[in-house]
Amino acid sequence: MTTPPPAWLPDGISSPLDDKLGVRITDWNPDRMVATMPVAGNEQPFGLLHGGATCTLAETIGSMAAAVGAGPDRQVVGIELNVSYLRAATGGTVTAICTPVRRGRTLSTFLIEISDERGRPTASARLTCMSLAASRKA
Repeated sequence: MTTPPPAWLPDGISSPLDDKLGVRITDWNPDRMVATMPVAGNEQPFGLLHGGATCTLAETIGSMAAAVGAGPDRQVVGIELNVSYLRAATGGTVTAICTPVRRGRTLSTFLIEISDERGRPTASARLTCMSLAASRKA
């Protein structure tokens, strides 16, 4: 890990879906966040990486980038995800690299490039998130 997560994030933060799919953030640099996910266990019936798994990887890394950018007093929600599939991944691990397109006070947009172990692009995604006041839990 090059850049650790911000100290204000809970240790080991991940969702149950991320845990099931094996999504792991490996670099928390807000200008170039990186995550990985295994293909094994995340295939569709024809042996290719499932598009839904690819969307989860993109949504996770983009949402985390938005959350880091928004800070501890804000909550972010995804409002639009667009994914183009470029090449099938059939094994190994895919890597997502997330870079900001625009960071605003309310809306932030990120580009997520996903590639296979050979560095070949498998998908390109764009995620827009909205930043809201953090909700208080009773």
